[in-house]
Amino acid sequence: MIEEYKFGLIIILGKTYEYDVEVRWDGKVLEWWRKESHIIDIESLKRAIEQNPELIVVGTGEPGLAKITDNAKKEILSKGIGLIVDETTEAIKVFNAEVKNKKVIGLFHLTC
Repeated sequence: MIEEYKFGLIIILGKTYEYDVEVRWDGKVLEWWRKESHIIDIESLKRAIEQNPELIVVGTGEPGLAKITDNAKKEILSKGIGLIVDETTEAIKVFNAEVKNKKVIGLFHLTC
């Protein structure tokens, strides 16, 4: 589903995006905003959690500078949703593998 990623750019199903994205198992792509650029808190994940996926995959940027808060991790896991957090390149690999078999949402920070 995700065809290419490089710093600041991602190609999903033939379309290029130059902003952080939320990608759903059904191919829907939304812009993903956070209150603080490198802090991923529960508010940043609320829309994804409301979709009740089996798994949320978070890409923390090319060098992995974005951080997910402990409260956000706990909230996701308390809902019975799996969570994988990694640098964006690796997170995309996981998303592409899992989307074939699961209801998965990927949240990808494209820069630092």
